[in-house]
Amino acid sequence: MSEYVIRRLLLVIPTMLVVAIFAFGLLNLTPGDPASLMAGEQETPEDIERLRKAMGLDKPIGERFIIWMGQLVRGDLGDSIRSGKSVSSILVGRLEPTISLTVLTEILSISVAIPLGVLAAWKAHSWVDRSLMAISVVGFSVPVFFLGFMMIWVVSLKFGLLPAGGYHRIFDGFGPYIERLIMPAVAAAIVMIALLARITRAAVIEVLQEDYVRTARAKGLPNRMVLTRHALRNASLPIITVIGLGCASLLAGIVVVEVVFAIPGLGRLLADGIKARDYPIIQGVMIFMSALYIMVNLGVDLAYAYFDPRIRY
Repeated sequence: MSEYVIRRLLLVIPTMLVVAIFAFGLLNLTPGDPASLMAGEQETPEDIERLRKAMGLDKPIGERFIIWMGQLVRGDLGDSIRSGKSVSSILVGRLEPTISLTVLTEILSISVAIPLGVLAAWKAHSWVDRSLMAISVVGFSVPVFFLGFMMIWVVSLKFGLLPAGGYHRIFDGFGPYIERLIMPAVAAAIVMIALLARITRAAVIEVLQEDYVRTARAKGLPNRMVLTRHALRNASLPIITVIGLGCASLLAGIVVVEVVFAIPGLGRLLADGIKARDYPIIQGVMIFMSALYIMVNLGVDLAYAYFDPRIRY
């Protein structure tokens, strides 16, 4: 197992190198002058030239890449063009809302989708199964931004049950913290619940047709034990895959959720950076979220090896 973990960890290095090359090319290989784009229309040619020298854009591209990679290895992502603050410190300050939203969304998705998928598989081809699958199709089809705006209009503006947006730090009060995360988490979790429930249903139905499940039933084991110990565990690999892909896609779609609900996280920071043409911010968020994406995939691979020892070979 340890050798398998080491091999998987070593594969992270070339993957992050590709991400770093892509992030570097975003600034240095795009058409036009990056300094002019970041400076805007109000700046003078002298200001643009100072910005170009401050960012090292007057050096050859090979030298710029070596300098930038050296800074990246040391954890230095540069400084924001607009605020002048360190990109690393800005990312750390925006990390708590994104992690809170992601974790709560994953908890909601897993705790709702897996029981629904198992129930649909157990009652396959019944009205329960058809109803749950019809609901999942609807949930998978609704755009996140539309669902978010509808929730704000109904829950917050019409009935005043929850705040319409914003973020409250957990250390400043757990109640307001949860109140501001419930709607964004539900909006982000709907699509994942729909997908995960369908995959869970398909995987459990396939396992329930195996001989060892029939043997367990013939031995008189309770239905709950047959489902949890024999069926769900052996159907876990595709479920884990979808959970990992859902978490990764959530990191990509977090921009929409944070913008709709005015959450000051990494997604909102990326949107603001694109709007302000702050390339160091865009690069920093891309690299950081790519690293999170890679770590999620690594966790999924290690979970595979835990649930099915044949995979490590």
